[in-house]
Amino acid sequence: MKKKLLSFITVVLLAAGMYWFKGVDLLTKTPQENPPSSVQVTLHFPSDRYPETAQHIKEAIQTGKSSVCTIDREGAEQNRKHSLAGVPARKGFDRDEWPMAMCSEGGKGANVKYIAPKDNRGAGSWVSHQLDEYEDGTRVKFVVK
Repeated sequence: MKKKLLSFITVVLLAAGMYWFKGVDLLTKTPQENPPSSVQVTLHFPSDRYPETAQHIKEAIQTGKSSVCTIDREGAEQNRKHSLAGVPARKGFDRDEWPMAMCSEGGKGANVKYIAPKDNRGAGSWVSHQLDEYEDGTRVKFVVK
């Protein structure tokens, strides 16, 4: 009985010492600074400036496509190739993809819609400019205004 009591007291004293001298919190779990599944940036997409692209994003999200884009610039060319495969070009239209090719969620299975080139290219340039400062791997939540 004395050995058990002595062992218990030793463990309690060690735990108290760790807490006191190192600031170790033994009672709560410390969350990760940026868990991989967390959204790091929210981007408010302007539907008044790019109405066709905005409508496409809304429709694609409503059908189950992700509203979150994990930036993957290196994979963009390959994703675009996969997402546009089997979707023929049409004169006077661009093929808009959601999720975008620059997102790791893009590529095969992306929602593709024909829209006016001015709207699509303007939107692409706007998004690129907004996300220019962020590194690959940054998770961006798109909210269509």
